[in-house]
Amino acid sequence: MAASERRAFAHKINRTVAAEVRKQVSRERSGSPHSSRRSSSSLGVPLTEVIEPLDFEDVLLSRPPDVEPGPLRDLIEFPADDLELLKQPRECRTTESGVPEDGKLDAQVRAAVAMYSEDWVIVRRRYQHLSTAYSPVTTETQRERQKGLTCQVFEQDTSGDERMGPEDTDDSQHCSGSPEDTPRSSGASGIFSLRNLAADSLLPALLERAAPEDVDRRNEALRRQHRAPALLTLYPAPDEDEAVERCSLPEPPREHFGQRILVKCLSLKFEIEIEPIFGTLALYDVREKKKISENFYFDLNSDSVKGLLRAHGTHPAISTLARSAIFSVTYPSPDIFLVVKLEKVLQQGDISECCEPYMVMKEADTAKNKEKLERLRLAAEQFCTRLGRYRMPFAWTAVHLANIVSSVGPQDRDSDSEGERRPTWAERRRRGPQDRGCSGDDACSFSSFRPATLTVTNFFKQEAERLSDEDLFKFLADMRRPSSLLRRLRPVTAQLKIDISPAPENLHFCLSPELLHVKPYPDPRGRPTKEVLEFPAREVYAPHTCYRNLLFVYPHSLNFSSRQGSVRNLAVRIQYMAGEDQSQALPVIFGKSSCSEFTREAFTPVIYHNKSPEFYEEFKLRLPACVTENHHLFFTFYHVSCQPRPGTALETPVGFTWIPLLQHGRLRTGPFCLPVSVDQPPPSYSVLTPDVALPGMRWVDGHKGVFSVELTAVSSVHPQDPHLDKFFTLVHVLEEGTFPFRLKETVLSEATVEQELRASLAALRLASPEPLVAFSHHVLDKLVHLVVRPPIIGGQIVNLGRGAFEAMAHVASLVHRSLEAVQDCRGHCPLLAAYVHYAFRLPGGDLSLPGGVPPATVQAATLARGSGRPTSLYLTRSKSISSSNPDLAVVPGSVDDEVSRILATKGVDRSHSWVNSAYAPGGSKAVLRRVLPYCGADPRQLLHEELALQWVVSGSAVREVALQHAWFFFQLMIKSMELHLLLNQRLDTPRKLRFPGRFLDDIAALVASVGLEVITRAHKSSTFSSQAPDPKVTSMFELSGLFRQQHFLSGLLLTELALALDPEAEGASLLHKKAISAVHSLLCSHDVDSRYTEATVKAKVAELYLPLLSLARDTLPRLHGFAEGSGQRSRLASMLDSDTEGEGDIGGTINPSVAMAIAGGPLAPGSRASISQGPSAAARSGCPLSAESSRTLLVCVLWVLKNAEPALLQRWAADLALPQLGRLLDLLYLCLAAFEYKGKRAFERINSLTFKKSLDMKARLEEAILGTIGARQEMVRRSRERSSSGNQENVRWRKSVTHWRQTSDRVDKTKDEMEHEALVDGNLATEASLVVLDMLEIIVQTVMLSEARESILSAVLKVVLYSLGSAQSALFLQHGLATQRALVSKFPELLFEEDTELCADLCLRLLRHCGSRISTIRIHASASLYLLMRQNFEIGHNFARVKMLVTMSLSSLVGTTQNFSEEHLRRSLKTILTYAEEDIGLRDSTFAEQVQDLMFNLHMILTDTVKMKEHQEDPEMLMDLMYRIARGYQGSPDLRLTWLQNMAGKHAELGNHAEAAQCMVHAAALVAEYLALLEDSRHLPVGCVSFQNVSSNVLEESAISDDILSPDEEGFCSGKNFTELGLVGLLEQAAAYFTMGGLYEAVNEVYKNLIPILEAHRDYKKLAAVHGKLQEAFTKIMHQSSGWERVFGTYFRVGFYGARFGDLDEQEFVYKEPSITKLAEISHRLEEFYTERFGDDVVEIIKDSNPVDKSKLDPQKAYIQITYVEPHFDTYELKDRVTYFDRNYGLRAFLFCTPFTPDGRAHGELAEQHKRKTLLSTEHAFPYIKTRIRVCHREETVLTPVEVAIEDMQKKTRELAFATEQDPPDAKMLQMVLQGSVGPTVNQGPLEVAQVFLAEIPEDPKLFRHHNKLRLCFKDFCKKCEDALRKNKALIGPDQKEYHRELERHYSRLREALQPLLTQRLPQMLAPSSTSLRNSLNRSSFRKADL
Repeated sequence: MAASERRAFAHKINRTVAAEVRKQVSRERSGSPHSSRRSSSSLGVPLTEVIEPLDFEDVLLSRPPDVEPGPLRDLIEFPADDLELLKQPRECRTTESGVPEDGKLDAQVRAAVAMYSEDWVIVRRRYQHLSTAYSPVTTETQRERQKGLTCQVFEQDTSGDERMGPEDTDDSQHCSGSPEDTPRSSGASGIFSLRNLAADSLLPALLERAAPEDVDRRNEALRRQHRAPALLTLYPAPDEDEAVERCSLPEPPREHFGQRILVKCLSLKFEIEIEPIFGTLALYDVREKKKISENFYFDLNSDSVKGLLRAHGTHPAISTLARSAIFSVTYPSPDIFLVVKLEKVLQQGDISECCEPYMVMKEADTAKNKEKLERLRLAAEQFCTRLGRYRMPFAWTAVHLANIVSSVGPQDRDSDSEGERRPTWAERRRRGPQDRGCSGDDACSFSSFRPATLTVTNFFKQEAERLSDEDLFKFLADMRRPSSLLRRLRPVTAQLKIDISPAPENLHFCLSPELLHVKPYPDPRGRPTKEVLEFPAREVYAPHTCYRNLLFVYPHSLNFSSRQGSVRNLAVRIQYMAGEDQSQALPVIFGKSSCSEFTREAFTPVIYHNKSPEFYEEFKLRLPACVTENHHLFFTFYHVSCQPRPGTALETPVGFTWIPLLQHGRLRTGPFCLPVSVDQPPPSYSVLTPDVALPGMRWVDGHKGVFSVELTAVSSVHPQDPHLDKFFTLVHVLEEGTFPFRLKETVLSEATVEQELRASLAALRLASPEPLVAFSHHVLDKLVHLVVRPPIIGGQIVNLGRGAFEAMAHVASLVHRSLEAVQDCRGHCPLLAAYVHYAFRLPGGDLSLPGGVPPATVQAATLARGSGRPTSLYLTRSKSISSSNPDLAVVPGSVDDEVSRILATKGVDRSHSWVNSAYAPGGSKAVLRRVLPYCGADPRQLLHEELALQWVVSGSAVREVALQHAWFFFQLMIKSMELHLLLNQRLDTPRKLRFPGRFLDDIAALVASVGLEVITRAHKSSTFSSQAPDPKVTSMFELSGLFRQQHFLSGLLLTELALALDPEAEGASLLHKKAISAVHSLLCSHDVDSRYTEATVKAKVAELYLPLLSLARDTLPRLHGFAEGSGQRSRLASMLDSDTEGEGDIGGTINPSVAMAIAGGPLAPGSRASISQGPSAAARSGCPLSAESSRTLLVCVLWVLKNAEPALLQRWAADLALPQLGRLLDLLYLCLAAFEYKGKRAFERINSLTFKKSLDMKARLEEAILGTIGARQEMVRRSRERSSSGNQENVRWRKSVTHWRQTSDRVDKTKDEMEHEALVDGNLATEASLVVLDMLEIIVQTVMLSEARESILSAVLKVVLYSLGSAQSALFLQHGLATQRALVSKFPELLFEEDTELCADLCLRLLRHCGSRISTIRIHASASLYLLMRQNFEIGHNFARVKMLVTMSLSSLVGTTQNFSEEHLRRSLKTILTYAEEDIGLRDSTFAEQVQDLMFNLHMILTDTVKMKEHQEDPEMLMDLMYRIARGYQGSPDLRLTWLQNMAGKHAELGNHAEAAQCMVHAAALVAEYLALLEDSRHLPVGCVSFQNVSSNVLEESAISDDILSPDEEGFCSGKNFTELGLVGLLEQAAAYFTMGGLYEAVNEVYKNLIPILEAHRDYKKLAAVHGKLQEAFTKIMHQSSGWERVFGTYFRVGFYGARFGDLDEQEFVYKEPSITKLAEISHRLEEFYTERFGDDVVEIIKDSNPVDKSKLDPQKAYIQITYVEPHFDTYELKDRVTYFDRNYGLRAFLFCTPFTPDGRAHGELAEQHKRKTLLSTEHAFPYIKTRIRVCHREETVLTPVEVAIEDMQKKTRELAFATEQDPPDAKMLQMVLQGSVGPTVNQGPLEVAQVFLAEIPEDPKLFRHHNKLRLCFKDFCKKCEDALRKNKALIGPDQKEYHRELERHYSRLREALQPLLTQRLPQMLAPSSTSLRNSLNRSSFRKADL
């Protein structure tokens, strides 16, 4: 556009764009040296700056798309049919519109009628629903799309007793997966013969030698089949809380309702029925002291009683017969009462007299009171006949609604409603203002409670002096108190039955407050339910949407006390007068009950003999549409004669007053205190108020105000706000053009109206919020009109644009503030959004009419109609003055501009548009509002142009307000632009010519200023800053300047993501999830978009996101470690990048993952061990991403890889540098780990875990209290908890699974839901793995000719191996194994000339899959394994390496895999044999023979496996078998090591950490022996001797020697453990296990062997860690010195007797059990296990410890004898075994004692009590590599009674000594020991022992020595008793002195009794003879029983 065409101010506008602002903010915030370095990167433009996008129009013009019309062409071009104009009929609740049809309406009413009757004008975007902002991808929509998914078959989901899956039905009968399927006999497996087995089917063409290219093509074609079309459909929906934007079409404006309650009046019954009673219901809020509903009148009288009023009644309208009402409560509160008031026909007597019969007489006494009742009925009949039109107050009562709601409780309160379920975005936006009504202590809901039927029995009589609402509120407040005064009053007894329930949605037969029929209304004759109008307790901010014009009149009081004469029974009549004649009373007063619908007059109730009555009456009037100056309310005051007297009229008028309803054009409402005239008012009174003293009139009480009345209007026509009233009045005056006009006291002429209008616009901000919101549509419409069409007054354009724009900004702000609590998720006010979407339309006549009529003609016509002034006047004026800003003299548009517009509108053929339709201007449904006569401004000045202009030139205050609600103005402008284009058929115009250049200038200026403001404000409150990364490749895969310019929007998004992920960005972690969610959400929308289903189109879309690959690759170090073992991360990049810092140092590489080593073998199946060790997680730079964010980023990467053009990816991979390619492979590796399948059981476990979490502790507590869990189970449970919490895998998959529960917090899922989740997870895992496989194939093809081919291919193979090792579906494994076969055939040197580890890993993977239960997997795995052997053979004519590795792998597999199926593996072995037999190419070689040997060898290992399976549930037997197999491999160190690792893994699983540590020590000793054979390094252990201090058992590993093992032979000791690094790893694991088991002293011994190696390697980092661990260990030893804090184990001797036990018969073992295990527990465990194995009534536990006589046992039974044993040490040993640890480690000898008597009983008298001591010696020392060790040696000795007595006394003496010397002293313990020693005992106390053995000197001289020793024992005992008493005396307080004296007395008696026994002299002692005398306590005296 030429510079001359720009507006003058456009040159002055600050053109700062967002990019510059961002750059400036970034510089200020960062200030780091990086910013300068990064800004000069090869990108040319830093990421912190936004690059100006290409002009899309120019690009399309210069390079027209060369694509054929179709999806690809549609992708480039804008859709031509996006915009659509709709007219949506306004929703009308009622069958009639209710809008007045009278033609004589004033401007205000006309405007209201037009507003409430016209349809909504909606501009719909056809493709908007495809955006996730409007149609979000939610869990529900995802589930819908997931229907029809193929069920992927996974190994882990099948088990031995389940169906194998569709492809395995042929061989399921052969399965022996579970132990129960296997024959029990240990020899049973021998019957299997490999030759007799059936093989699996062979892969066709496997043995043919095809070209590698053909194989690759065939593999790719197969991979493309049966793929999931949309990857992100399988991933959880984006998190709702992280949604970038949630837009929703606003709800159409609707009438406001609160919570609705339906009240049905069922019956009203009094004790006596003599007259009609009328009822009224209304709601009152005590706290707000406000009546919150209009009255509902009901009549429950019987027809006979109603008949009494025949004389006065007209035929009742059906609407007045309603007995049920719907009350609406916007602000529910516990202070709301439903008040029932009853009235009766007026009669003589005050209220108390009239109530008396009802209070006194009872229904039961009807017969007794017959005459009295007759009199009452007669009197009632007379009163009804005479006074039937008058009422009197009778009684009232109230129902406290909160009691009803709370007592009945919520309707359907289930777990869902009580749980904290977050509302969905759709629910959140639907909330109305009533949802904020109850909060805090007011929480009270009337919308969901169970319906209740109430019977109200007590009514309170009305009191004439206390009828006002103020009195009623006092009564209601009093009712809530416990000691209510009302309860003391005598009630009027009656029975009112009412139903209270939540109102249903669409109730039939419902009437609106205006008595219109609410849909549905099936039959007009049905008894209706009335909607009762609410008077909300507080403001309600909702716009009026329907016509409502009601007036409520409340007479409060009348004071006629000064009137003389008979003026007592006063009634007030009200009339609505349209004139002064009585005939002009309008029938607008709503009838009450059982009467006509509308009446011309109504009366207040009469209070008998009261000159100053108070009233509670409410009159409801329907205001006429057009209220004029003559309309007024007329009140007439009557004296009513209750008694008929001759010459006295029934009613005598005693006063008159009136209220004119209009004053200065405003409706008069509010409280009035009116004077009352005694005389009829004179003519023309109605235009004056009664306050004016008219001449010749008499006034009550000297013209003072005596009548108090209040008027309230509920109107959608009259705003009742002075500012709004004035504004509307002025606008309508201008419309009508009726000058002069009177406004209050001033007369407005054309000269002054402009000033008033400006003042009125400025004053709009002072309007009350409630009416402003209610009339917001009216106000905004008028303001829009003034902005676009400034009026012409006196021929001059009145420039109101600026004032109107300012007013619009302030109105939007006020409306927004009023509705702050109900904003939508974007912070937009729903009311304003609804206005723009539905109500806003272009005002007046718009641009040229269709058909190319010149605009000038339209102008002239408009002016001619409007003002009658010459056209030239307007045109001249418009040239010199901007229609909105008088300061700008600008021509509206150049001639060129004009011509281009006219040309653009010509020759347009839009047959489908509205040219010929009813929507055309002037048509029956025209979208334009009618052209108002005064609108004569330039018709080309459109709303969007004017708004943009006014905004740009606005002052700072208004600009600030507009900025806060910029969205509103932008949406207004957008809709205006849309309507302009649609209505003027400009959509076919070239896009650049659709809008004038000046408007585009304004928009550019606006965008710049608003962008600047937003960024500046965000910058003030944000700490986030970042710098650009430094990419080296500028291509379409990088965020280069070219990419960001060409793909501006995706470039912008990815740039933001890059900045958020920048490791140096401060505080960016908060943005990670948001930025990644934004990308994820966009990709989801592409996936579900039906326009992009074709692969070519999707590939083009994927090009927009290619830089995501580089971005994720660079973020790799900070992604969550899905593939980590124990805190370490595998890094393939380190292999390919020699310059990578820190990755070559030994600290990062010599510590293999603990998990890997425990599992056994080179790389355990499914373990997440490292492929090449990288830096630890702690070393990663920047803030790590969470698991959820990492997964989402990775799934986006996979989406791009899946959909991008493969050729493009190949070119990119070819350009990548080696380190970048390594990182890409690392990324693919991580993708496999992140989306690994968890298994159905995992989902069930998560479900049960989360569901039971809260109950868990309670259950444990109950178990502990009730004793249902023993110490052993508790210890096992704790150890399992520890081990599981230490295992990061468990934690990790839990985290990553939590995303399935995003939208719903309900925990307990159904089985179907869990099945579905597993199905989706399986499909996601399969598709993710296949995408990775596709990319690996691309990389392989790319690097075929690369120099670094080997290293890259090695890394590729590691990723393939990881994929084969993780949990994968049969579908993926079929393709994965095909890729592996192709790799091995193309690059055999990868496996056979390079790293042994890769080959070992591959063998393990293949063998594991050969044992699969799924036949497809087996077929492919056995094919792969066969080809691997063949390849190895062809290279070296033997396959020793593969043989060895396969054998090792099988051993590892057997030891670690739980549900390993040897039957299926046999099938695979047979298949491999078949391949060998059918391979023609190698028939002449020894290959087939070697294969056969290997297969039979593997078959033998499997045979052992069967036996192990048999004992799967018997851990001791299982460990024995594993031990036996390990011993069998003594000559094969690799296999022995594997089995030792297997045993360690099994022990760790069982919580036996000490045994697991011993296994690792043995393994380390084995490796040390091998290393010692190779070289003599000073820093290495010299062999297993070095480990003797750790365990004396370790010497058994020294069996290997040069004659058994040749270290150089290929295949032997080839595992990675037989290296220094391997040794270090084993020692570290041993130390870790010792620490877990609490054996800290052993940790020190292990590290003594480890530290020299680390010192030799100068690995100070590891040394620091080791010494730190040593410090921890020593600290723990110090703190737990007593030993009680760590308990090492309990030991039992277990003997097995009976042929049933097979090898175990007559074997004795010592079992090590967890500490504090009771004898009953191990007894129960073994009995239970063997009972299950042998059957019921077979197993018996021998209860005693006596020697077992085999001949006395039943041969059919199995006997187990269990005895508790204690470690035994010789005296010399105790000198060395000082600590608690020493006495519990390295145990070989155990002792148990058995008491007996000569006659066979266990216990007897002291003199005959013997004891047998048994000493057992075991083959190995505890702890060992298994938990039970065979007894190899047994010694017994028998103690005589006196020797038993000596032992007992020595024990008591030791206890006394310990209690006495304890420090600090324990008084309680001391007293207990003393009491047991000196207190009087019933039997076998010390005294009895002395009397039995010391009373007489033994006859046998051999016993003298024992006699003497016992006497010495007693002397020592007495001494210790004395010491203890002395100590006790010092410790006790005064309260225990008596107790102490008692102890001393007992001691004295004991000493006296013992004195003679201890002083006897023995005969001369005989000299001891070495042959005859035996020292029973010496080891040499034991009788040995060697076993």
